[in-house]
Order: sequence, then structure tokens, then C-alpha cells
Amino acid sequence: MGASLLKLEAVAQQTACRTHPTLPLLRSDLRCLRRTLMAEHLEAVPGKAEPASVASEAPGNKVRGSKDRELKKWEETEPRAKRLKNSEEEEEHSKKLPKRKIVLLMAYSGKGYHGMQRNLGSSQFKTIEDDLVSALVQSGCIPENHGEDMKKMSFQRCARTDKGVSAAGQIVSLKVWLIDNILEKINSHLPSHIRILGLKRVTGSFNSKNRCDARTYFYMLPTFAFAHKDHDVQDERYRLSPETLEKVNQLLAGYKGTHNFHNFTSQKGPKEPSARRYIMEMHCEAPFVREGMEFAVIKVKGQSFMMHQIRKMIGLVIAIMKGYVPESVMERSWGEEKVDIPKAPGLGLVLERVHFEQYNRRFGNDGLHEPLDWVEEEEKMTVFKEQYIYPTIIKTEMEEHSMTNWLNTLPNHDFDAGSLEAKADAGDAKTTGSLKGSDGGGDDSD
Repeated sequence: MGASLLKLEAVAQQTACRTHPTLPLLRSDLRCLRRTLMAEHLEAVPGKAEPASVASEAPGNKVRGSKDRELKKWEETEPRAKRLKNSEEEEEHSKKLPKRKIVLLMAYSGKGYHGMQRNLGSSQFKTIEDDLVSALVQSGCIPENHGEDMKKMSFQRCARTDKGVSAAGQIVSLKVWLIDNILEKINSHLPSHIRILGLKRVTGSFNSKNRCDARTYFYMLPTFAFAHKDHDVQDERYRLSPETLEKVNQLLAGYKGTHNFHNFTSQKGPKEPSARRYIMEMHCEAPFVREGMEFAVIKVKGQSFMMHQIRKMIGLVIAIMKGYVPESVMERSWGEEKVDIPKAPGLGLVLERVHFEQYNRRFGNDGLHEPLDWVEEEEKMTVFKEQYIYPTIIKTEMEEHSMTNWLNTLPNHDFDAGSLEAKADAGDAKTTGSLKGSDGGGDDSD
């Protein structure tokens, strides 16, 4: 309609001077009609015009006001520019923050999870990282596509804890938007048995796995696991004597130093250099009684651990203490000969903390970064262990008797190649390979 009126106005202007002196009035009338129609159009379309009415304009006056500017554009029949993004998109775009490399201190109870590392494409195997990534996206720390491709946020964990294994001091490194109240927002989207206890800024090239100097695990077990099969009670009535505790610690100390642990995993051959691992400390602490059953905690600190390594280290000591195998088998296990070593249940294994001594010496006191020692979070870690980890281990042991059931399988081992345990380990290795995580992972998975 606007174009037709413009054409009529142009015709009136061309003929005004040639025909009749009153024809200029026709041009003025057409102009008024055009403005009236435009005003009605602006009133009818929401958001196109302001509440104020279109000002009248005498011939020769300049166009003023927002409605007049819209009117002029409409008169010129120019194509309208593309709409701007809606207010939410503009707000999201404007508030984008630069990503920063951080580390998160995590604690979790691993019961019901298939380990720490995410297995993209295997949704039936739920992992700790599945819940963590979901919480990071929902809290606004990372965009959704980073959750689908974790390399985009440079995600790395210190250790791939196995199925059912818990942690009191797991560390992950990643790049995030440092939003306000970030810890509270992440935790609000996590189940209560997974908590983020701390956050610290780190250098841009920091990689939590590669920078980690050592890892400390503990293994909580009922002390009747050390009872001799021939002359001790084999249930919750058993109490560990000081002499037996001393013997246990003597055996555990034998692991200290560098050894070839190829017999303690299903992933390494006897001549592979990566099968050599360095153990710094390993000992059993004084026992304690919970729910009428006596428990003890074995702590082990090493540079890194292979799949099932710690559980097999403990399994061999239990087999020796039970009287199923002589002490000499430990020395024999360092050699190239294949030795079938039983694997203790995964229930009691917990990643207690990870260590960054070299990083702390170089960057911990540079004035820009904090040392990764988590001294201020010690109490939170202790509370989480007492509230979620210890009770889960104790309750599950008393209800499911995982240690008792495993002890009943020890007579089946001949501690040579070809046993059912060795074949089961081979199956575990295949399963682990098929469930490899988003970044390929490492071999420090125990």
C-alpha cells in the first residue's frame, strides 16, 4: 500500500505545475493519508512503535521522534535489518567470562559407580565423571558441548579409580568460567555422596595427572582377613593381636622400593619397563571396632599404580597371613615367572590424597598461585570420610560379606599361571579396553 501511495504522490507532483494550480492540494492530501495509514500500522504491530502517538507534520517540517524515523524508513521501502538476538542471548553473550585453568578437590563414595572415568557411548556404565560433568554444565561453568567433548575444557583426573572405589581427595584439572559462588552452584547439582571440597587456580598448562608426584590410597578391611585359616576364628569375633599386626607390617614393608609388578595387573608383560613401579610407604594402622566388628586401615603411597595393583598387593599379604602360600612367593612375584595372585575386593579401597611436591616448590610461593596441599580442607575431607565412606564400607561388608565370600575362594588358587583368577583378570582387561574414557586415560587406575 505504501508503494502505491508513493507512486500517486509522484504523479501528482509531476502534473501539478502543468495542469491545475489546485493539484498540489492532492499531493498534501495523499501525504496525510499515507501518514495516517502508517500510524495505524505501528499501533497494530507490538514492539514496532512507542506508546506516544505519531506527531503530525506540516509540509516542509523535518521528521522527528522514533515513530517518525520508522515512518521514514517505511516510506522509503528499504529492507529492514535482521533482528538482534533476543535479550537472553545478548545477556549470555555479554557475560561470557574468560576461561581459567583450575583444580577441583573431590570426595565421593564409589558404591554403585563403574569407576571415576567417563565412558562416552556406554551410558549403562555410570561413572563419577558422568555426574560431575552434568553438574558443571547445569551450574554454568562450562558450555554444553564441552560436556560432550571433554578435551575442549582440557579435563584430566589424577587417578582412574576402579568400580566401587571411593575417594576422599581426588583432583581434577579443567578450564571453566569462574562464576560467582562456583562451589555452591556445582554442589547443588551433585548428589550428596559426591562433593567438591575445594578449588584453586593453577598454571595454564597444568595437567593433574602428569603433574602428580604420588598418590596415597588406603584399604579398609575387617581384621579377621588376617586370621590364620587353621587356628583362628574367621568372623567378626576376631581381634588382631600386636604380634599379628607386626607381622602384617613386616610383609607390607617388603613392597617398598622399585619392583616389577607385572604379576599384580593383567595389563603388563614381565619385560615391559612400565611394569616397574616405585612404592614409597605401605603399612597397616592400629585396628578399631565399628558395629561390633574390628577393622584396620592399610595405607600405601606410590608414584602411580596399575589396574588392580593395590588390591593384589593386599590380596597376596592376606594369602600369606592365612597360611595358603609361603612368604617366598612375594620375592618370586618380582621375577619373570607368571604368578597367580588373588585380588582383594574393591569395596575397601579409597583414594585418600594426591601429591604435587614439585609443582608446589616451583609455583606454590610465586605470589600468583597457591600450593596444592589442601591444608584448609583437611577437616572437610575427614568429615566426608566419617559421613559417607567409612559407613558405606562397614554397612556393605556386614550386609554383603564381600571379604568373607572372597576369603572362601583362596583355596582355589595355586599361585601359578592358568587359575580362574588369572583368566578373570584377562577378561577385566578386555572390558577396560572397551570402556576407555574420553581422553584415553592412563594406567594409574587403581
